[in-house]
Amino acid sequence: MSQIPDFADVSRPPGGPLRAPAALPGSALVDRFGRIATNLRISLTDRCNLRCSYCMPAEGTPWCPAGELLTDDEIIRLITVAVRDLGVRQVRFTGGEPLLRRGLERIVAATTSLRTPDGDTPETALTTNGVLLERRATALREAGLRRVNVSLDTLDRARYTRLTRRDRLPEVLAGLRAAAEAGLTPVKINSVLLRGVNEDEAVSLVRWALERGYQPRFIEQMPLGPADVWDRDEMVSAAEILSLLRSELTLTPVHAAVRGAAPAETWIVSDVRSPAGIVPAVGIVASVSRPFCRGCDRTRLTADGQLRTCLFARAETDLRALLRGGASDREIAGVWRGTMWAKQRGHGIDDGEFRRPDRPMSAIGG
Repeated sequence: MSQIPDFADVSRPPGGPLRAPAALPGSALVDRFGRIATNLRISLTDRCNLRCSYCMPAEGTPWCPAGELLTDDEIIRLITVAVRDLGVRQVRFTGGEPLLRRGLERIVAATTSLRTPDGDTPETALTTNGVLLERRATALREAGLRRVNVSLDTLDRARYTRLTRRDRLPEVLAGLRAAAEAGLTPVKINSVLLRGVNEDEAVSLVRWALERGYQPRFIEQMPLGPADVWDRDEMVSAAEILSLLRSELTLTPVHAAVRGAAPAETWIVSDVRSPAGIVPAVGIVASVSRPFCRGCDRTRLTADGQLRTCLFARAETDLRALLRGGASDREIAGVWRGTMWAKQRGHGIDDGEFRRPDRPMSAIGG
């Protein structure tokens, strides 16, 4: 089934009530607006070794009790159902900080041993703060991990310490180098610009990253941290980021058709030289000001086994209870399809009645 640009309901007869289809095409995770979820994002832990100011308070947040977290075997089983039975082709591990998960390499290896119905290996990636990456990059590549995204908002050590409340910038830079050397490429860098804090580094971050063969991406700050640190009017928007970059760099947009379901809009940077064979490009993820809900292809699992249809969803479906209650793979797949069928049209940040999710970003998974 192709995506339906105008979000027409695929199962609503003229003047009739909305109803789910008797059988979803190819057992895929289709929603009632015609979108198909082929990208699974899994949070492996809600714990983190940083305390980024826009993500959590200085004292941290209450961690999920260990007994409520999915075990390695439970995670592997759900990934197997997703890839084998539900059309998932891409798996990304997130946190919290996923490198805090001891069984990460085993989970990655189990994931990359799977095959889609077409016989393909699921594309497997990781989003990390990079602090522990140096010591695990090679093992992760050997387990089959393909790519990493590393969060890095500043190149200034004192500023990094203020932002994250931890003095760990040298470890992050070492982790980036180790990831590149291990072949986890393209190494992408995720940066959030905060007004009056680090927006003056936009151009220098791009130059620094591209010269080393990394791909920089800027992500608009989202309302998923402490309630008092996000203000729509104070957010550095995608338009502002683009203006900052164009003040010193020559940018050529990549055609939208190339973007597909990817959240980032991409520009080629013609006046910065990257290493041979690497295209110098920068991405901007306008999650708030230019949301990409229409092309969303994601389904999400939290570290405690809750299925979410959107980063900003306020409802969850408890797959952990199904796993521990003896449900079959077929029953789990059926519940998963039903949950995704009910996915909302969009995240609704611009709606007057928008309410933040009850969970913070670290508990949902980025």
